[in-house]
Amino acid sequence: MPQSSVNPSADDGQPPASVRSWRGLVGSIRVGQTVITAALIVIGAVRAAADGTPVPWVIAVSVVFAGWYFGGLLLSGRTRDRALAAGWLVGLALIWIGAVAISPEFVWLAFPLWLLAGFVLRMRWAIPFSIAVLLVVIAAPLLHTGTTSYANVIGPVVGGVFALGISRGYLELVRDGRERQRLIASLLAARDETAALQEELALAQRDAGAVAERTRLSRDIHDTVAQSLTSIRMLATTASVDDGDRDDATRALSQIAELAREGLADTRRIVDALMPAELEGSPLADALGRMLARLRDETGIRTELRVDDELPPLDVTAEVALLRAAQSALANVRLHARASRVVVTMADGGDTVRLDIVDDGIGFDATGWASRPAGPAGGYGLRAMRERLRELGGGLDIESAPGEGVALSASVPIATGRAR
Repeated sequence: MPQSSVNPSADDGQPPASVRSWRGLVGSIRVGQTVITAALIVIGAVRAAADGTPVPWVIAVSVVFAGWYFGGLLLSGRTRDRALAAGWLVGLALIWIGAVAISPEFVWLAFPLWLLAGFVLRMRWAIPFSIAVLLVVIAAPLLHTGTTSYANVIGPVVGGVFALGISRGYLELVRDGRERQRLIASLLAARDETAALQEELALAQRDAGAVAERTRLSRDIHDTVAQSLTSIRMLATTASVDDGDRDDATRALSQIAELAREGLADTRRIVDALMPAELEGSPLADALGRMLARLRDETGIRTELRVDDELPPLDVTAEVALLRAAQSALANVRLHARASRVVVTMADGGDTVRLDIVDDGIGFDATGWASRPAGPAGGYGLRAMRERLRELGGGLDIESAPGEGVALSASVPIATGRAR
């Protein structure tokens, strides 16, 4: 139907179920209107021919009315010019008046005219147009037979009001659907913007933590080890100048030994401070469990931890490497995977301990990931993880494809020396 305000704008992507239901209802109303009009044309033509109207005239006006009507429907898909649509409706009404002049049976076609008046015209024009159509319907029996009845008046009045009400209600339904689509689009945009802000916040917090840690280390080294080394250098220089005084040299060596002992103690303290807090006083499995619990509480992602009962002990370096691998992998799940479930497994691989992290997220093309240059999309974390594991004689394997999640497997050899 030619109209400027009844076709909802197309929605990119798969629309929500409520929008699809609304579109289905709108489409059903349009199909129903077209079927009703076609049926009324056939009914009017059959009754007119049965009433004695010449068949060629009946066929001619039926074809002209149908052609004008359905041609307008095709035109509505290409233009939204309201003036053109109003002109098309007036032309259809004139064709209908000619049909009614041939046979009063064509008054049946007043119903689609009333429907179209509500669709095409503004309300201040739709009401006068509908009244004019009603007057033609009431006058047609009088002009052809000279008589009429209450049914010929009351029926068209009820039908006209009903048809006009349906068309205006349809337009309100379309406007409501459009507003709903705009609301859904704005909500989706807000969700994407929030996710982007959360990702930026996580990256900023990580960078701030790294800067703070570097600042702490530089301050500790400067205030302890660097000061001890400076004092040792000064004492050594003084002792080398005063070669003749054996007591002074002995005292200087004693002071150097004391400073070296203090510097070594400070160095050990700084190194101990680098021990991950997650591993303080607890095994790796417990640390992984806490990480997964925090991920679940903060994101709603379902998590599961599986640990072999007979898992052999690991040394501190191996535990730290696996812990860092898990932290990096779970950070990727949080920021990029859009996953609903993640499973972490620690298993005995014979001469290695294997840590597997599998999610059901969007995945990525993992073909040749290790040889790709890192770019704005990332890649540094995976390379750092692989290098850390390689330094211990382990390795990192990744299996993924777009839409199929990610399976990451980190392994380290079982140490035969000192273990926790």
